[in-house]
Order: sequence, then structure tokens, then C-alpha cells
Amino acid sequence: MLFSEDVITGIPKILPDLLPIDYSVDHAPKRPINLSTEERSLAIRNALRYFPPKWHNQLSKEFSKELEDYGHIYMYRFRPQYDMYSRPISDYPSKSIQAASIMLMIQNNLDPNVAQYPHELITYGGNGSVFQNWIQYRLTMYYLSKMNNEQTLVIYSGHPMGLFPSDTNSPRVVITNGMVVPNYSKQIDFDKMSAMGVSQYGQMTAGSYMYIGPQGIVHGTAITILNAARKHLSIGPDNDLGGILFVTSGLGGMSGAQAKAAVITGAICVIAECNPHAALKRHEQGWLNEIFYDLDLLSIRINEAKDKKEAVSLGFVGNIVDLLEYFVNNKIYPDLGSDQTSLHNPWLGGYMPVGINYEEGLRLISEESSKFKNMVIDSLRRHAKAVNNLCDNGMFFWDYGNAFLLEASRAGADIMDNTKFKFPSYVEDIMGPMCFDYGFGPFRWVCTSGKDSDLKITDEIALKVLTELSKTSPKEIQLQYNDNIEWIKDADNHKLVVGSKARILYADEVGRRMIALEFNKSIRAGVLSAPIVLGRDHHDVSGTDSPYRETANIKDGSMFTADMSVQNFVGDGFRGATWISLHNGGGVGWGEVMNGGFGMLIDGSEQSDKNINSMISWDVNNGIARRAWARNSGAKFAISRAMERDENLEITISNIVDDEILNFLD
Repeated sequence: MLFSEDVITGIPKILPDLLPIDYSVDHAPKRPINLSTEERSLAIRNALRYFPPKWHNQLSKEFSKELEDYGHIYMYRFRPQYDMYSRPISDYPSKSIQAASIMLMIQNNLDPNVAQYPHELITYGGNGSVFQNWIQYRLTMYYLSKMNNEQTLVIYSGHPMGLFPSDTNSPRVVITNGMVVPNYSKQIDFDKMSAMGVSQYGQMTAGSYMYIGPQGIVHGTAITILNAARKHLSIGPDNDLGGILFVTSGLGGMSGAQAKAAVITGAICVIAECNPHAALKRHEQGWLNEIFYDLDLLSIRINEAKDKKEAVSLGFVGNIVDLLEYFVNNKIYPDLGSDQTSLHNPWLGGYMPVGINYEEGLRLISEESSKFKNMVIDSLRRHAKAVNNLCDNGMFFWDYGNAFLLEASRAGADIMDNTKFKFPSYVEDIMGPMCFDYGFGPFRWVCTSGKDSDLKITDEIALKVLTELSKTSPKEIQLQYNDNIEWIKDADNHKLVVGSKARILYADEVGRRMIALEFNKSIRAGVLSAPIVLGRDHHDVSGTDSPYRETANIKDGSMFTADMSVQNFVGDGFRGATWISLHNGGGVGWGEVMNGGFGMLIDGSEQSDKNINSMISWDVNNGIARRAWARNSGAKFAISRAMERDENLEITISNIVDDEILNFLD
């Protein structure tokens, strides 16, 4: 069956053959099953409701086995047999070009070259799901193929509830992932709801169809490493990081960006990854320069790279704790250190304990979960001890928002300084005050034509816009503009594209709007051959409420509130977004964060111009206003400038209280 015919079919009319598991791709670890007999019955009943009764007898036994073997009903039988990748937008069967753009983005999230566990519909982070099962994917593609521009598709945690009447400037798709009553947002609640097929963990850009491969985090990681070195190693703004040693861990869907990012900055990156498949995948893609299995040989190579001040990434296939303890014992002291293991998902393979290999870890998760959990706790204590030792000898360490400090503290590791963590979050110390407070965040776009030529044109447009804006930018944000100008100049040379023809850079509200408007003008003039999808990471100025990451530098007591991300989701929806999403969980774990995002198709029309000006302005300034109200000086500066630009913007401004006024409370 042709791709287009398969898409418009939705649920197959004839039961497809059950094919064997394809081991040419990596597969997700087995999820825990904490269901009673009654709940298992309900999980199977929930899965069967998609299908005609004549299939129920056969599928009930099959789904029961999937639940037992994998801890989840993925409906492998219904995985399409066509190639999964982002096609040119004209290849999608649709009545709405907006819907076609969403189909393109969904397929990119499930592309085997992009996704971490593509056959389990997991894009990154160990459990960041696009859908819960393959029938949800099929139904969503079917609805998108038939919908018109006066309908909205509603998605509940991967499940397409259906098409509802709306209007032409409403979102075509509204997505929620993991929305639960707050008292039921613990990990054990998620495990149960996921197994029963009623909720999912969408991470950030996985469940919102906005992932663009590891490029999506490369730039932010490069900016973080650069600014960490500038702030803590006194590296000048015009210098690269030649000779600087950066140690970290993780080569997965998101963490795999670290190796490329460090090389872009000029540093030497040593990165541990215990999953050989993930390490080899990044090496084959050119994102990791060299692979080592022996720490002594790695040590020799590190010394050589330092002597030559090489920009190089060196992967160690093994455990990060073994690597750090080797450094301690051999007096190898890195300049910078972090961690990007998926500690939001510590009990399902997001963090593998020291002392066992990856395969043994997967076995323990499935067969001896309590033993595995205890090993993780012990490993985190050793991990933190090694970090402390290296920091005592000059390393600057930061938490990369992966819940390392949070889970290490829960494990009883020595990472607390009274009631605070010893080490900062990278947002608290670097990205928050230097970027987010000024409105700079991860703006991204996708060329729906699938053409390299269109991507090159967009790079040139973005470079021209940023260069012009930098000429009149105030000194407070000159560094951010300069960094992003250098980034976009070299972006093509860095070979960042994996999957869709996409690009990312950090821009403020003015930069995002002006770049988007110039794109729209170029589409209208035929300079660009097809529409563009605009978006951003949820990890941005306004998109995420996460007290140990995105909102870690908000100190007025509101860091645990989630008004900002919810308001952003709602506001984007009536200001021109093509699709919007709101998630519980993302980056630091279920119940630990609320985050949202959007996608906007621009097609050269005047309406697209209006949508750009209205929605992007709101999408950035909402977060700046909240940060300014928290008395963040950079945000107060940025929101004042925004009000000068737009007479319709009027924000409540916070006043600074003299500390001496409150001395009577002592």
C-alpha cells in the first residue's frame, strides 16, 4: 500500500500480519507493571476499544502478552511498514496545508535517525512519547489527512479524541499530555496510568511534535558551556575554549548534543555513555569524534588533546561514575563538569548504576526492580562524591536540569549546603540571568519543502536580521546577539541537521518577530519554495514552570507555581498558533514541571504576518513580565524596552524593597 493510501485509511480494514521485533533499532526498557488483575483487564479493554469486536479475541491475548513482556501495550502489529521520515509537505494527503505541516513534524519525531526508541514511539529522554501506541499514530494521521481549516483535532495524552468545529484562525491541533489532578501526579500514578493507556509522558518537544533532533539542544548547550567558562574561568568573550576540559555523561536523544556543542566552543569534551548502541549511533552520525573503551587509553588521548588545544569529543563507553572516579584517582581535573543522564526517569534506565553493564541493567529493571533501585541510590552517592572531589580541585559543576541534584539528594548524597544544593542549575546560574531574563531563547524553524537550498536561504535571512539588530542593540544584550550571529554563520558547516531541514538559534522577542516576518516575505515573493514551520523548545523564557530548571532563578517564592506556562498555552492558542500543547513533566520528571509549546505554519499570507506579530510578542513577553515581577533586573530592563516598542503593552512593574526596612523581623 502506498504511503498516502495507508495514511487516509486510519485503522486498517484487514488485520495486518504480526511481524517480529526489529532489532536493527534500539528499544525501550520494559516498563514496570504495578497493576492488579482487574487493572490489567482494564488496560486490555482500553486497548481493544479501538478495534471491531471480531478482532477482540485474537488481539486481547496479543495485547496481554505485550503488557507482560514490555510493561505497555504498543500495538506493534499496527506499526506502519512505510519509511518513517519528514517528507516534503506536498507529499502529505491533506485538505489543509496546516494539517500537512503537523503530519510532517510528527513523522520527524518518529524517524529512526531522530528518535531514541522509534518503535515504542519515544523520541528522547527514555520515555518522551509522541503517542502511546501505533493506532493513536494512525488515527491522528487519518484525522489530519481529512480535516479542513474550520476544524480542530483534540489530543488527550496521545489519544486523538476527534475533530471539533472551530474557525480558520483557531489552532488545528490542541494537545495535552499527562494532565492529572495534582494529588495524583506521583511516579507510581504515572506508571499505572501509562500501563492502562490513559496518560503519557510527552517530555517537551516529543509529545508536541516539535523535536528537531539533537540540533535542538546543541546551541543551548554551546551557549551554556561558553558562558560557564566566561563566568567561572574568566575566559574573554572573544576567546574560544581551547585547552578547556569538559566532562559529562549521556549520548542519548538530547544529551547526544553535548559532544557536538563542546567541539563548537573549542573545548575538549569527555563524555560517558553506558549504552553502546547510543554511543555508536552518535559516532556514526559524526556527532562524537572518537570512542574509547579503556580508561588508560582515554587518559593518554586527553593529555594529547590538552597539549594541542584540540576541539574534540572523546566518548567513553562505560559508566560516568567509573570515569569520574578514575579522574579522581589519577588526578585528572576537568575545568567544567555536568551530567545529562535521564534522571527524571531513574528507575527505568534513565540512569544506569555503576558496577553493571547496560544489558544487565535492563535485566534488573525487568526482573529485580528493587535491587536495581538500590543500586541507583548507591551509585548516585558515589557519583556525587566524585563530583565533590573534582570540584574541590578546581572543576566548576552545574546541574543540567536533568534532576541530577534532585535525585542525588533523595538518595542521601552529599550535595546539600544547609537547605540549598551545593551546585547551581545551569538556568539559575547561566541561562536564566544571561538569556531568559532578556527574552533570549531557543527559536527554531523547519523548511517544509525538505530542501537544503531553502534552509540555506533562511540561514542567510536570519544572519542579516541579527546583524542589523545588533548594530543598535544595548550593551546588556550585545553578547547574546554576537554569539548568535557567530552561530548562524557557521551552522551549515557544523552539519547539525538530522531529520527535517531545521535550524535553531537564540533570539529575543524582536529578533524572533523580525526573522519570522522576513521568512514570510520571502515565501510570498517565491524566494522560499514552501511554507515554514516556526516553533521553539518548551525550555524557554515563558514556556516552562520548573523550579529546578527554567524558573530556578525566580526568587520571589513563585518558582513552584505554574501560571506562566498555562497562560502561555492559552494565549498562543488565540493569537495564531497552528498547534499548541501543554504537558505535565518534561526534562526533570512527571509532577516536577509544567510546560507548553506551539507550532506555527507561515505561508506568505498577510494573516501569517498578523499571527507572527501577535503570538510571538506574547509568547516571549509573558515570561519576561513574570520574571520582571520577580524583581529580576535583566527582565525589568527587557520588559521596559518592550513597552517602549508597543503602546498596547502595559505591565505591572515591581518595586525594589530596601533590605534595612525589614530588619525589624530579625
